[in-house]
Amino acid sequence: MKACIRSVYGSADVLQVRDVETPTPADDEVLVQVRASSNDRGVWHMMTGYPLVMRPVIGLRAPKVQVLGRAFAGVVTSVGSSVTRFSAGDQVFGTTNAGSWAEYTVAPERLLAPLPPEVTFEQGASVGCSGTTALQALRSGDVRAGQRVMVIGAGGGVGSFAVQLAALRGAGVTAVCGASKRELVTSLGADEVIDYTREEVDARGPRYDVIVDCAGNRPLSLLRKALKPGGALVSVGGEDHPGRLMQGFQWQMFRPIAGMFVKRRIRSVIAREGGEDLVELGRLMAAGELTPAIPRTYSLAEAPECMRYLAEGHPAGKVLISM
Repeated sequence: MKACIRSVYGSADVLQVRDVETPTPADDEVLVQVRASSNDRGVWHMMTGYPLVMRPVIGLRAPKVQVLGRAFAGVVTSVGSSVTRFSAGDQVFGTTNAGSWAEYTVAPERLLAPLPPEVTFEQGASVGCSGTTALQALRSGDVRAGQRVMVIGAGGGVGSFAVQLAALRGAGVTAVCGASKRELVTSLGADEVIDYTREEVDARGPRYDVIVDCAGNRPLSLLRKALKPGGALVSVGGEDHPGRLMQGFQWQMFRPIAGMFVKRRIRSVIAREGGEDLVELGRLMAAGELTPAIPRTYSLAEAPECMRYLAEGHPAGKVLISM
């Protein structure tokens, strides 16, 4: 099969699309013919090997898994001996640790869900990581109808889902993004937009019940000024900081500790991937209530270019690779 691989850490220049052996599913895994897979900052981290704190898990000197990619959708071709929920021919979506930028991948049964017939492979591939993170972030913040919710980084992968899911819960949504993404976030359900190049997030005072921070590049002292007393800050991003060791991920760890000393609830969310949340996201997509923003799709042969596009800046919504 063809796959996008790298044998060393580095930029998109280390990526190669070449023939590799098709994987064999373990007892609890399914083999899936991949139809679409998504790209995001998590995949970029796996490619570069930074921050270094990841290396004990992904490989100290070289990547343990050479194939890139995590979230995907496709068609089951075979299953392991202990798999009970899927069989050959089923359409599924979810995540894998075996790499999904390939014609085939294997994934544990527990990380997959049935893909509703109303949902395209591209839509299913877009939600495995980003949609799940957004859903769990709103749950952590206990977002409810009538609240005012700010989503920072609203035009990105996680943010574009958070805007829609918050609006679906009946909350008023303020989207923080660049001017080029105003139209997108408004179409997704934001009723107010802050252009961060013209206005800081605290300019309108402490008026937000929940802030979902998908950027992670503002100090806690600033974010607190935008939160109501007793409000919740949910941090789901922090990689926009220099430094090879942590690259801002220390914010994910230390912000909740800081919350012990202020009159705000502070949470950090690292998505717990699994079938139950995927089923919920699939139901919302099938009903037309959740629509992934997919501005650009690449072929597998264009995978290095897909990564270069992601690394250039902040693409709107989700960027996909379609097989």
